[in-house]
Amino acid sequence: MNKKLYIKTHGCQMNEYDSARMRDLLEESHDLVPTDNPEEADVLLLNTCSIREKAQEKVFHQLGRWKHLKQKNPDLIIGVGGCVASQEGEEIGKRAPYVDLVFGPQTLHRLPDMMDQREAEQGPGGTLVVDVSFPEIEKFDRLPEPKVDGPTAFVSIMEGCSKYCTFCVVPYTRGEEVSRPLDDVIAEIAHLAGEGVREVNLLGQNVNAYRGESHEGDIVDFAELLHYVAKIPGIERIRYTTSHPVEFSDALIEAYADIPQLVDHLHLPVQSGSDKILNAMKRGHTALEYKSKIRRLRKIRPNISISSDFIIGFPGESEADFADTMKLIEDIGFDVSFSFVYSARPGTPASDLPDDTSEDVKKQRLQILQNRINQHAQEISRRMVGTTQRILVTGVSKKDPGQLQGRTENNRAVNFSCTDHSLIGEFADVEVFEALPNSLRGVLVAS
Repeated sequence: MNKKLYIKTHGCQMNEYDSARMRDLLEESHDLVPTDNPEEADVLLLNTCSIREKAQEKVFHQLGRWKHLKQKNPDLIIGVGGCVASQEGEEIGKRAPYVDLVFGPQTLHRLPDMMDQREAEQGPGGTLVVDVSFPEIEKFDRLPEPKVDGPTAFVSIMEGCSKYCTFCVVPYTRGEEVSRPLDDVIAEIAHLAGEGVREVNLLGQNVNAYRGESHEGDIVDFAELLHYVAKIPGIERIRYTTSHPVEFSDALIEAYADIPQLVDHLHLPVQSGSDKILNAMKRGHTALEYKSKIRRLRKIRPNISISSDFIIGFPGESEADFADTMKLIEDIGFDVSFSFVYSARPGTPASDLPDDTSEDVKKQRLQILQNRINQHAQEISRRMVGTTQRILVTGVSKKDPGQLQGRTENNRAVNFSCTDHSLIGEFADVEVFEALPNSLRGVLVAS
């Protein structure tokens, strides 16, 4: 009987992609079958994220919940991967001695060898196997072809970040920017398209910093890559995340005029609207430069939705700085965005900055910001009522089996009455008649 694998994933879309690749890898190498029940698993993997507050404690709390499973089954293998694993390394084994494997984002492809090494130990209590190195792009060379699960797919095109924003741990946990070769990226997307994928989401910690090498030895930038992806038969939508304003180049803006497959939605993190705070964060741009890029993009795509990330209460943020952020929100009219109260990440330059703003004030500011962005998002949704949207049908509605669900270009879920499941994985025109807080309702337009 096949042994079973359970993976719990914290954090970003890159981690979701990595977890999917771990499943593919261990199914191929060890015949492990995925399960949704950790109680019946023979291998438990925790793919961690270090971005948010108390990330390390969240990891050890989860491991503590798994401890009794190890006591019940000493042959159970527990592994910890991702960014917290990269940060903590062997410390994980000291705090949770029942853990068997610790691997980083760049070494997940070595999991089969690490498991074999651990299983070769004589019974429980053997040596902890740790590999949190940064072996460049070798990871992608040793992963099997991805399995397809629906009409959309993530494709990792680069890893790491070289920006070193003062608040961020990514350069320390995922390493410097390394881009996959152009031909590898195109081959993976072509494979996915051949299996029925219609929409790809290109992933990277700083995705628009992509600089991949072609087989001729030329360096291809992100805008050029998008042109190559758009030529792949079957790919009708292209998304990407996460991008950086500094690398949001003129060529990338112009790509929105030339590539209809690029969706009318852009996630471009700004973090703050205050130049003083942006400088303290070492973001490399001003609020005006950010607005200028969006203004030029909207000349090409007037209806594009812009979402972003915001950090509230960064050390030194005054009322005037927060007012600058709120002004930027009004000027841009952001769609649904991610926003958090600042929390210091150990080892980052910002963690040493003095912070004299109370937590209550930070939480008040966050609430004000979130309320205004949510208002903008609802206004965008209401403007869509009465319009016909081309949606990619992704499956049956979770709330009503008599309805199908899909997504618009600007990433809104749309539910519509239909029992023709042959539409799943296809595009359909739906007229929107109601905007709800978290979705739209529509009616299928006869073709």
